[in-house]
Amino acid sequence: MPAHPKASTVALPDQRGEEIAIAALGFLAGDNERLSRFLALTGIDPASIRQQIGDPLFQLAILDHVFEDESLLLAFCAEIKMDPARLVQIHQRMTPHTHHGLRDG
Repeated sequence: MPAHPKASTVALPDQRGEEIAIAALGFLAGDNERLSRFLALTGIDPASIRQQIGDPLFQLAILDHVFEDESLLLAFCAEIKMDPARLVQIHQRMTPHTHHGLRDG
């Protein structure tokens, strides 16, 4: 039976990306102001987080939120001891394919 293409345009799951997204959520949750801002901007309620954390799009939303604020991004990178450029690479691998544009092949 031939493989059926996925309807989603999300990049293939990346275990490192998932780990980083969970770490970012923990980082946000470690400060009430950061967490409150994340919840307000995403519209998610705290009770739904456990249900959503396995969703690659939610993981991407967490990282998108961190990337929107350079000081937040740098603080997160410092906490996890990761070069921001490396985090950019992980984020790009998690980003839906439609955001990458076309490449010459």
